[in-house]
Amino acid sequence: MKKALILILIGIAFFSCSNDDDNGNQNNCDFKTIINKNQYETAPSDPLGINSLEINDNCLKINFSSSGCGGETWEIKLIDSEDIMESNPPQRNLRLSLKNEEVCLAIVTKELTFDISNLQVGGNRVQLNITNSEETILYEY
Repeated sequence: MKKALILILIGIAFFSCSNDDDNGNQNNCDFKTIINKNQYETAPSDPLGINSLEINDNCLKINFSSSGCGGETWEIKLIDSEDIMESNPPQRNLRLSLKNEEVCLAIVTKELTFDISNLQVGGNRVQLNITNSEETILYEY
């Protein structure tokens, strides 16, 4: 009886220790950053205003606003252009893409995080230029 109880407890402990999460994202960010030149150029670009940028570990937190009813139907992506500009530090261009089909006059503000670990280049830092906000932020890793 004791052996069966021990086996059950080991089984519960084994199955409760899972590394899976909803996005397959190891950094607990809301979304992954996409690196795709075509999407960078062609993804939706509905109007938005970026209020602030902040990096915590490998997550870029973006606070932004746009018109809408509540933002529940928005499609949001952070897309890198694939280009790495050789400077000190190196630079990458990103764009926050918003597809917004909500027809309301309210201003909705959201704060989302994006895993930027795939943007690392040689060295230990890269300047991230958010092209549709005219803001830059230094990512050190």
